[in-house]
Amino acid sequence: MTEPKEAGLPEREELFTLYRDMVRIRLFEEACPRLYSQGKIGGFLHLYSGQEAVGVGVAHALRQDDYMIGAYREHGLLLARGSRPHEVMAELFGRQTGCSHGKGGSMHLFDVDRRFMGGYGIVGGHLPLAVGIGYSILYQEGDQVVVCLFGDGATNQGVFHEAMNMAALYHVPVVFVCENNGYGIGTSVRRASAVEELYKKSCAYQTPGVKVDGMNVLTVLQAVSEAVVRAREGGGPTYIEALTYRFRGHSISDPGTYRSEQERRLWKERDPIPRLAALMTTQGLATQEELAAVDAEEKALLAEAIHFAEESPDPPREELWQDIYAEPWPAVILPEKGTIPHG
Repeated sequence: MTEPKEAGLPEREELFTLYRDMVRIRLFEEACPRLYSQGKIGGFLHLYSGQEAVGVGVAHALRQDDYMIGAYREHGLLLARGSRPHEVMAELFGRQTGCSHGKGGSMHLFDVDRRFMGGYGIVGGHLPLAVGIGYSILYQEGDQVVVCLFGDGATNQGVFHEAMNMAALYHVPVVFVCENNGYGIGTSVRRASAVEELYKKSCAYQTPGVKVDGMNVLTVLQAVSEAVVRAREGGGPTYIEALTYRFRGHSISDPGTYRSEQERRLWKERDPIPRLAALMTTQGLATQEELAAVDAEEKALLAEAIHFAEESPDPPREELWQDIYAEPWPAVILPEKGTIPHG
């Protein structure tokens, strides 16, 4: 199947939450280049502007005890999952109050309380981790689901096929979501993949494949909700290709000159935030004043988050030796060598 069937609109309250979450992510991401230029954020920085409908649609399809795992463009995913922008911004600043205690930075956000199991810098490297989490759910006879998000470039990695094969073989409750924004760094999909419709790669593993409009949060929400129900009921994995677009370059250092102005303009016209706003107003579910109030509230929240990050302390030196292993390794006794840590 390609596109899911249309469904009725969510309730007004949920629509406002979807709108608010996308606005929160956009404001957060658009503040980052300014803060980066001021030297407050360092290292790599990959922004999610334009792709908000995917992350928010996915997050709203999950229960609190379900799992999400992503690649390195994950600020928006963590915010969509419910993490406070304060701790996410503090992490970008490298502060102790950050969600990874200032040691992960932009590419390695983690929030175990919200079961967001990290962002990973190796392309496709987190797909086996998602399958492992899903297999542990099966082993413990749980009914949680794992959603694994990755870019189009990951589908050409061997590890993508290994993960897809194992998930299908053991009916692991994983929903694979490919955020196809058209480019792997600066290389377009048509120049990198023999199969341009990436959802069709699921056929090799007899896994349902779905292509959705990744600029429409309601379409994403519906498709992921259906896949989550299927996984929760023992039906195994689903592969969703969400067609989306990043409004900025691959990273903060990428001017994106490989994309034409016409292409940018066409995708900007499909911006998921004003698209949802227009739907809400035309359906009589929101007024312009109500939406403007949400925008203002989120701008104030962002200002609080930036202030929180600026006022937070750097990690102490001893923090370097924390979180190296999940738990202390046992000591071993070697003849005439005394006690040394194993490994």
